Amino acid sequence: MNFLPDVPVLHGPLVRLEPLSMSHGEDLAVAAEEDRGAYGFTRVPRSWEVEKYLAAHFERAQGGELAPFALIRRGDGRAVGCTAYWDPRFWPGRSQLYAIEIGWTWLAASAQRTGINVEAKLLLLEYAFETLGVVRVDLKTDARNERSRRAIECLGAQFEGVLRHWSQSHTPGEEGLLRDSAMFSVIASEWPTTKATLCRRLAQAGHRETAMG
Repeated sequence: MNFLPDVPVLHGPLVRLEPLSMSHGEDLAVAAEEDRGAYGFTRVPRSWEVEKYLAAHFERAQGGELAPFALIRRGDGRAVGCTAYWDPRFWPGRSQLYAIEIGWTWLAASAQRTGINVEAKLLLLEYAFETLGVVRVDLKTDARNERSRRAIECLGAQFEGVLRHWSQSHTPGEEGLLRDSAMFSVIASEWPTTKATLCRRLAQAGHRETAMG
């Protein structure tokens, strides 16, 4: 079942989210080989693995469990990372979604702390709540990944606890093992406040860049 038959391009001033394709492979191979110091808990392919990585994403998309995007930096038009909708959950007996997860996200080092991640999350949350009509969006990360946990909390998502041995570990040397996952969510009633917070963060970031320019 393809839960997102017509995945749109999502546009923002800083980033454009395009449905992932092989045409993004060359840029992503370059992006993945920038400073990898922040990838200790995150599955990010090496340059020589990108083609296999993309093929695996396309297979998941064919199975209806994933809608992957390339993150296109508007400043230079290059793909600087990936993200996805996945793990769709439907109302019993209906084709309508009630919840979805945002995950599989990584960014090149040069795109981190630039507002791109915040804007990408804003675009994905906005589409999920205002177009797909979900009542819940999940986000999760390795419970040991304090940097990622702080970033998710700063988005306005609510921490719900740690589920032990919940997900496959992406930490080098832990292949085939399970990790504890820190679980977060945004629900529909919180979305207006969360949206306002994200918009304010982006406006402040833009003001700082203008002041420094």
